[in-house]
Amino acid sequence: MSKGEMANSDLSMILPRVLIVSRRTVRKNKFVDFVGEYHLDLIVSYGAVPVIVPRVSGVHMLLESFEPIHGVLLCEGEDIDPSHYDAEPSGFSPEELEEIRKLHVSDTSIDREKDTIELRLAKLCLERNIPYLGICRGSQVLNVACGGTLYQDVEKELSKKVPEEQRVMHMDYENYDGHRHVVKVLENTPLHHWFKDSLEEDKMEIMVNSYHHQGVRKLAQRFVPMAFAPDGLIEGFYDPDAYNPEEGKFIMGLQFHPERMRNEDSDDFDYPGCPSAYKEFAKAVIAYEKKLNRSECVLEAPKLNQELERKRRILVRSFSIARNMYSSGGATGQESELQVGAEFLEANTALSLQQEKRLKQMGATVRNASVYKERLTMNEERERLARAIMGKMSISQLSDLRSFYHMMGNLCSEALERKLQDRVDEEPDF
Repeated sequence: MSKGEMANSDLSMILPRVLIVSRRTVRKNKFVDFVGEYHLDLIVSYGAVPVIVPRVSGVHMLLESFEPIHGVLLCEGEDIDPSHYDAEPSGFSPEELEEIRKLHVSDTSIDREKDTIELRLAKLCLERNIPYLGICRGSQVLNVACGGTLYQDVEKELSKKVPEEQRVMHMDYENYDGHRHVVKVLENTPLHHWFKDSLEEDKMEIMVNSYHHQGVRKLAQRFVPMAFAPDGLIEGFYDPDAYNPEEGKFIMGLQFHPERMRNEDSDDFDYPGCPSAYKEFAKAVIAYEKKLNRSECVLEAPKLNQELERKRRILVRSFSIARNMYSSGGATGQESELQVGAEFLEANTALSLQQEKRLKQMGATVRNASVYKERLTMNEERERLARAIMGKMSISQLSDLRSFYHMMGNLCSEALERKLQDRVDEEPDF
């Protein structure tokens, strides 16, 4: 391998990872999984690595194999199964439903496996604050994952409610990349910031590429709209409490396709702000990866002054004596030396897993030996009960439980790091 190849290999190992779920189609009687190249190109150009999660049966049970996850980008695909969002009655007759199926035949064939994979990824992002960008279907997945609902057919359901001049054509099968319709951008939102140089103050409008027949009906409570189509459809939304790309925070859904808003004869974007969603998303992904690496690093021991160092050595000796006593079965130290370790244990009755493991390796002091053994017995009983309970839980419940404790572990690591740093800062200099 050449030096250049080695450098590229090393680079691929350190760039943050963005998961993208493929879409499945049939070509020549064979299944083919694919992801639009524009999404991949933009992710790579802004410094991250796209990792494609294939839409294969059973993958939703293997998502932890794709760790570490620094970001998730979900994009186009089939309609989401209405059972996931308890669809409100549309009022369509059987004939109208059949008409919708025929008109949107490539989208109305529900893919439950893709639903399961993407909803699980969306919930994982929400639990861990992993950066998430949803484009088109990806925005609908995000809204459903947070308790929102969807229109089962935007044009038919909204057309009944708005005047004819406000009706919008949201997709054109004959002009996939070229179709545009107007949206109004709301002030003081990320979209406003990205497109501000292209907006007229009196209109606040841009023309967007659109290719969908479903959309957000009831927006989940945590989100704030960023843009509307003339018929009232929400074309973009985000979580303002989870938006700060510099700090690794980004939770957003866009119904339109900024990646496809390009000139017909070139790859130049319609507006300078078109790639901004991907740029800011990648910025958040990079920041999240750095934050995750910091929390997972082994914490360096705080620098101790001479007095603290002396106490540390005495404590280490006390535990060493206790370990030797457990190994040899005889007393090899003075009671006063063991007393230091005993007092330490008494002052730290709520032991962490790391402390438990360390104590198992080196034993406890004589004074706390019985208490320590009782604690071990109690922990063994708790472990037995936990295993019995988990044995009765479903795969989905176990997955959710694992995600919860992973999140809690990260939070504990961050809190511990802050407390140790505060302790070091408070120590006087000698």
